[in-house]
Amino acid sequence: MEYIPAKSIVNRTKDPSWFGSDYTMNIYRGCCHGCIYCDSRSDCYHTAPFDQVRAKADALRIIRDDLESKAKTGVVATGSMSDPYNPFEKDLLLTRHALTLLESYGFGTAIATKSDLIVRDADVLASINRTMPAICKVTLTTCDDELAAKVEPRAPSPSRRLAAVERLSAAGLFTGILMMPVLPFLEDSPENIRALVNRAADAGARFIYPALGMTCRPGQREYFYRQLEERFPGQGLAERYRRRFGTRYRCPSPRARALWELFQEECRRRGLLYSMGHIVAASRRGHETDQLSLF
Repeated sequence: MEYIPAKSIVNRTKDPSWFGSDYTMNIYRGCCHGCIYCDSRSDCYHTAPFDQVRAKADALRIIRDDLESKAKTGVVATGSMSDPYNPFEKDLLLTRHALTLLESYGFGTAIATKSDLIVRDADVLASINRTMPAICKVTLTTCDDELAAKVEPRAPSPSRRLAAVERLSAAGLFTGILMMPVLPFLEDSPENIRALVNRAADAGARFIYPALGMTCRPGQREYFYRQLEERFPGQGLAERYRRRFGTRYRCPSPRARALWELFQEECRRRGLLYSMGHIVAASRRGHETDQLSLF
């Protein structure tokens, strides 16, 4: 493991509406899941070589100092730039110890991951959840293990992730799905959307938050197109993207409107939350008195 310097790790978020987060925390840099569509691979983030995971040196001391310096507590999001449960985390335990620090200093958390390793920390998350929100967001773009092996080649399979959702939900944690990105021409079918909603509901998920399309930036776009050509030979997918989207940042599914209607209908039928406002409100239910008492 290579360690890189950092001055601070827990920083004020730029978008507090995103799952009600007040701060962000990224302990690792880069990711080895190999997802062909990852926005964090974009040139603007300067994370090359992106597929090599590096940890921030002296991370736990920095996190402790950052938390001590905050004027007020809040929800700390992690997983925005690199997965906090990469394979190295199993031995390094940096994410687990960081969560323990959040619990000790009275902070909540909102975790995004593609790994079932998050289940290991269900005990710490449950401790956080006694006084502050602990939101578990597991990313799923398809329920098809074979397709996922092509677009997310080194991430745990959708079957394993759904099993993790079931275990986290059974532990009483506020758990749901990040259904993003739904890749145009690969995953944007009614069958895939319907399967995702129903499998998530069967696993006990409380919410699904979708993106019916993807984003493309310089660096990411070129890598994505190369991977489409290598992993789906003879299908002309990269050319379809070039013709449809050019160099646009947002690449919505051509079926987005119809899929959105289907998605809403299925979520309502299965009792799943899907709007950000409702998700945030539900995650804070039962914590209002505790949070007010802290201030």
